[in-house]
Amino acid sequence: MTKNTPRVITTDKAPTTGFSEGTKAPLSMAIAFNGLLFVSGQGPLDPATHSIVSDDFEEQTRMTLANLLRVVEAAGSTKDDILRCNVYIRDMENFPKFNPIYRSFFAHASHFPARTTVRADPPRAGVLVEIDCIAAVAE
Repeated sequence: MTKNTPRVITTDKAPTTGFSEGTKAPLSMAIAFNGLLFVSGQGPLDPATHSIVSDDFEEQTRMTLANLLRVVEAAGSTKDDILRCNVYIRDMENFPKFNPIYRSFFAHASHFPARTTVRADPPRAGVLVEIDCIAAVAE
């Protein structure tokens, strides 16, 4: 029996996170394994500058979803392959702003992913939303 080997996915089209200046985070951007893609939490960082795109929740949400999709696409998958999302929102007063953006993002996909949304403080100051996902991926 041959053991499958996890495949590490990276892309320069989405930002790589760090926890402090000059320190690389101890995580992979995504891991593909046995037909599934596990994408680490993505946030509202501009891929070129690694700066938070704005202090506006809606703009942060759009950037976060775009970064998530860039990682999914780097693995060879599409929006239609996203099966589950976990959403972390700093302030649940922003939740009514979140759903229309999320709905619009997945409007032309074949389905809405299963989803959990919780209030949580992302580890970086100024980040108002973070999203991770599981997607199907070709072997």
